[in-house]
Amino acid sequence: MKIDIQIENLKCGGCAATIKKGLLSLENINEVEIDLENSIVSVTSNKENISGIKEKLSKLGYPEVGDKNTIVHKAKSFVSCAVGRIES
Repeated sequence: MKIDIQIENLKCGGCAATIKKGLLSLENINEVEIDLENSIVSVTSNKENISGIKEKLSKLGYPEVGDKNTIVHKAKSFVSCAVGRIES
């Protein structure tokens, strides 16, 4: 099963690297693709876990478009971005 989620705060490849690493740590996630231009995360999973995926994205600082995008989310995404750049 493949789902697409449009997210907030996606800025660069560092952000994408952090998102991929975070989502691949979840159980039953097979593949993660990031469309930087459109801020879309595509997740391929062998089990439906949309709420868990959205929760993980939010915890990383990348809430779904339409959800609350608080200062805390923005701060987390800034840190995630920096960490992703270092690790990639």
